[in-house]
Amino acid sequence: MSQLVVDAFIEIPTGSRNQYKFDARQGFFRLDQVVYSPVCYPVEYGHVKNTRGLDGDPLDVLVWTRFPTFPGCVIASKIVGVLIMSDDKGQNEKLLGVPKHDPWFSRVNGLDDLPQHLLKEISHFFQIYKDLENKKNVIEGWEDVSFAKTIYEDSMKRGQEKN
Repeated sequence: MSQLVVDAFIEIPTGSRNQYKFDARQGFFRLDQVVYSPVCYPVEYGHVKNTRGLDGDPLDVLVWTRFPTFPGCVIASKIVGVLIMSDDKGQNEKLLGVPKHDPWFSRVNGLDDLPQHLLKEISHFFQIYKDLENKKNVIEGWEDVSFAKTIYEDSMKRGQEKN
């Protein structure tokens, strides 16, 4: 299967509890909320522009970097899998990638190339980070690059339909 590379538009850097949203009309980032639970994002969090997930929002993307970046950073990301989960809006998939231009990740091409504990940390974060808001997330599990590519292609079609 050919490699899937997407531009990940980062909204929340690794280690942050602050949830930022880009306000396209105003042209700036707004502090949307702070994670209620005492946990931090384990990886970079953002979205892929011109896509629509099943929840109606742009498709989420997570990027494992060696160092935190910043809101607004765009990372060419080699997708290695997808986390399937749902929240109060319905199914909410999250692509997982690594920076394409970081040689440290040159041999990472799939979920099996990642530390399995990293995948557990990411799943655990998304399962519990809304607990103190009395909201629940359901983690269904991880899927491979082929599945991620299908999710991405479907979200691109939905994104084009909405425009």
